[in-house]
Amino acid sequence: MISISDKAKNKILSLFKEEGISDAYVKVSVKSGGCSGLSYALKFTSKSDINDKILEDNEIKILIDKKSLLYIAGTTLDFSGGLNGKGFVFNNPNAKRTCGCGESFAI
Repeated sequence: MISISDKAKNKILSLFKEEGISDAYVKVSVKSGGCSGLSYALKFTSKSDINDKILEDNEIKILIDKKSLLYIAGTTLDFSGGLNGKGFVFNNPNAKRTCGCGESFAI
């Protein structure tokens, strides 16, 4: 459903280590908003909700709420440390349009 690149995996594990987190999920969701209509949300949590789908890829445990699954199926979570900014990047094959900053999209 969602893939974690090696760069994203390494950054997530590094952040877990910095924060002293030993066992947590990466929660990915889609919310209304942003210049293209939908935006991604990413956070670390130790608890899942009843509506979360639990997945694992590249040794990272992922939570996705069921509503967001339709929007991000097939997406790869990557990490970019380039000159144009640093951060997690969603490579979503379902997105028909994205904004210039890459933080929002439309289906």
